[in-house]
Amino acid sequence: MDIVFVQQLEISSVIGVYEWEKTIQQKLLIDLELATDIRAAAADDDIRQTLDYAVICQQVTALVQAKPIELIETVAERIASMLLTEFATKAVAVRVCKPGAVPAAQTVGVAIRRGQW
Repeated sequence: MDIVFVQQLEISSVIGVYEWEKTIQQKLLIDLELATDIRAAAADDDIRQTLDYAVICQQVTALVQAKPIELIETVAERIASMLLTEFATKAVAVRVCKPGAVPAAQTVGVAIRRGQW
């Protein structure tokens, strides 16, 4: 099984449970792994036979920015669901980091794996 990945996709979004968070944009960093088979794309040098990470990043960004979300857990689940539904992958790993959420920590976040690994 091969992996197409994206590391630290930076997305500004309204995210948080506190009232003050619902009035500002905050930075999220998203890591993605999508399980696929890249052999056909590599053999033909054809992007149409693989997962286009530029398109993936556009769709993830649009999803996260579409409406305010309170929990990063919700962000991770929505991303995983969308990737499994809209792209040729049987399994995904999603990591959502919220830097600055805890002053004493560089970042906090959640990581999930969904699908058939």
